[in-house]
Amino acid sequence: MFKVLIPTDFSENSMNAINYALEFFKYEKSEFYFMHAYQHDVYNHKELLTRIVYDDIVARVKKESEDNLNDLLKAIKKSNPNPRFTYYAISSFNSLVDEADLIVDSKNIDVIVMGTKGASNNSKLTFGSNTLQVLKYVQCPVLAIPENYKYSPPKHVLFPTNYLITYKRRELKLLCQLLAPYRSKIGMLYVSKSEKLSFRQEDNKLFIQESLCKNETNFYTTKSKKVDQAINDYITKNGIDFLVMVNTRHSYLENILFQSTIDKISIKMPVPLLAMQNIKRV
Repeated sequence: MFKVLIPTDFSENSMNAINYALEFFKYEKSEFYFMHAYQHDVYNHKELLTRIVYDDIVARVKKESEDNLNDLLKAIKKSNPNPRFTYYAISSFNSLVDEADLIVDSKNIDVIVMGTKGASNNSKLTFGSNTLQVLKYVQCPVLAIPENYKYSPPKHVLFPTNYLITYKRRELKLLCQLLAPYRSKIGMLYVSKSEKLSFRQEDNKLFIQESLCKNETNFYTTKSKKVDQAINDYITKNGIDFLVMVNTRHSYLENILFQSTIDKISIKMPVPLLAMQNIKRV
């Protein structure tokens, strides 16, 4: 069984991510936790001018959140009567990141699914601020769905890696389980100025080969100084429909996400991105 957390702000992009998730997991028994954290909505409420109205606004926003979640569940159950699925709604006066952390730990969530942007994010940015915070700070794999992306089965998967990190067996197993129903072909892409691998890189590469046993896995090397450009070029030229990256120290994704401002994020997001966190969880 998969346990999936889907944060929502009830925007179009959020609904698009929900629709993708329901299609993506349709072959597996799954529990979906739809979560709305409304602390931001309270503190940014246009009527919150004095402390006197604070409690009233909290109560109103809470009710609106719960009503929207109930409407969402009714619509999903009507449009997706999948007997393999169980749905839960969580409304919380908390920040998105803190509430996601709590749910990930308490429910032992396998993956978080969310759109790359919410209702009010800058259209020029690759990731909206909420998605970026979750990618950076919540210790759980995150499946980020690009704005307006329409579901298609993940047949051709790209997994860029520098082979410098020791992967966690749980997350490679999760990737294998996620892709197994689609018989996806996984392309491991090494972007470097040199094709020669160190002993450490060779050992990590072997571990990947042994861990992704249910999927056809091929290994490629491309020479480039610009990792993001090499990844974008490979996606375009090879019909990639699913991207996997690892978010940890010394990884390609860390170089993209952890920059001085989010405006410098340069990788395009034409396909869904599964960001694995390379952390040890029981």
